[in-house]
Amino acid sequence: MSKSFIHTEKIIRKAKELGFDDIGFSKATYLEKEAKDLEKWLAQGFHGSMKYMENYFDKRLDPRLLVEGAKTVISLSHNYFSDKTQVDNEAPKIAKYAYGKDYHLVLKEKLNVLIDFMKDEIGDIQARAFTDSAPIMERAWAERSGIAWIGKNTLALTKSKGSFYFLAEIICDVEFVYDNPVKNYCGTCTKCIDSCPTQALYDAKKIDASKCISYLTIELKDELLPNEFKNKMNNWMYGCDICQDVCPINARTKPNTEIEFQPKNEILNFTKKDWEELNKETFDVIFKNSAVKRTKFSGLQRNISFIKNNNYENS
Repeated sequence: MSKSFIHTEKIIRKAKELGFDDIGFSKATYLEKEAKDLEKWLAQGFHGSMKYMENYFDKRLDPRLLVEGAKTVISLSHNYFSDKTQVDNEAPKIAKYAYGKDYHLVLKEKLNVLIDFMKDEIGDIQARAFTDSAPIMERAWAERSGIAWIGKNTLALTKSKGSFYFLAEIICDVEFVYDNPVKNYCGTCTKCIDSCPTQALYDAKKIDASKCISYLTIELKDELLPNEFKNKMNNWMYGCDICQDVCPINARTKPNTEIEFQPKNEILNFTKKDWEELNKETFDVIFKNSAVKRTKFSGLQRNISFIKNNNYENS
């Protein structure tokens, strides 16, 4: 039995102990196909105002530029699905991934523990942890490592666990036994594309992010949301789960057991009126250490106001 196989098995066991659902290993190399796709996507302006997507083009596609001597990308997934929903059906909605504590904080801590474990087992190694925190093609590496395939909604999917999970990576200068991609089970289903209210998903694995509700409610920093999206927001004030909620594969998803990702009571119990009357002080309390902080109070207020005005016009 080779040392790389022994190390791989031990790391997998440790990752599972830390709460990660899946872990896969792929060779660190230049993502040639993804480079062409990304270049075309940027040229079409589908990234909207996310100008940071244009930065660090080479680093985004080659993990060896992020970690000196990198040989492996370790991809991990962590479930965040909750079967709990907001009580008031008319209340503005928050995407499930933001129900609990900011995943950047939770997963980074777990990843650092895993890296320390790897160093104890293997010796002095170069390794860095990432979770949506650097220019890295997370879904491409998840696909290469065999922990997921890319669905028609552009999200990473697994046959048994769906798509309600976070992705994370460890790039290191150690060789392992590498995994192979898994079969794509989307078949002829197009429910995610058909259900997108803004037509951000315009074809299989094709997204105009500048039309995505998640982009509009989080990434877009304009003072006002574009009028073309009136009556198309489906009551989302932060993020959007539509293309995941309609996915038949997600019917198999089980609730996460991570205490840090459990929904805050206010998020579940606030009424439409509570959200519309939200003030800065309450926002800071509810969303302390939350991913929702990214949009800031002014951004969330803008989103709620946009939804409220649409609903008022339609009443």
